[in-house]
Amino acid sequence: MALIHHPVRNRNGETIASAVTNLDLHDIARAAKTFGAAGFFVITPVEDQQALTLRIVRHWVEGPAGVHNPDRREALSLVSVTATLSEALESIRGEHGERPLVVVTDAAPGGETKSVQFVNTSLDSGRAVLLAFGTAWGLGPEVLDEADAVLSPIRGPGAYNHLSVRSAVAIYLDRIARGGHPGP
Repeated sequence: MALIHHPVRNRNGETIASAVTNLDLHDIARAAKTFGAAGFFVITPVEDQQALTLRIVRHWVEGPAGVHNPDRREALSLVSVTATLSEALESIRGEHGERPLVVVTDAAPGGETKSVQFVNTSLDSGRAVLLAFGTAWGLGPEVLDEADAVLSPIRGPGAYNHLSVRSAVAIYLDRIARGGHPGP
């Protein structure tokens, strides 16, 4: 899994770098661990944000917080920090011997999308998959261009569509775990 903080879009469609949030780190790491993800990349080129992320992770993995809460330590031990998506892909390639399939999410309407069953088929074939999420108002066009597939957006019953990335991660991971089928 990857949470991308750059390149992402702001509300005006401009490319920006968004801030890492403590809540995203904790909640997404916990969801990743719960649903069996092999790792969780936090991607930001901003050195201060990298340092902050590493400081938070060290506090929970190596520091006193992890002793007090071993479940949180276990989840946050999945976190790796890279400056770019390319660095994360190289890390996975080094571990698996090939570039992973890059599957992204995009809440914007339009374009060809795949269901989570596509992810399951890829995983069942033994292919490594990097499921990448964007912060702010979504992934930048250069990330979308590099993706092998875009997952179908999550839609509620109404017109409102602005889930937190933490919620979207949990929903997609649950759907993937269920083999692409919604369940109780």
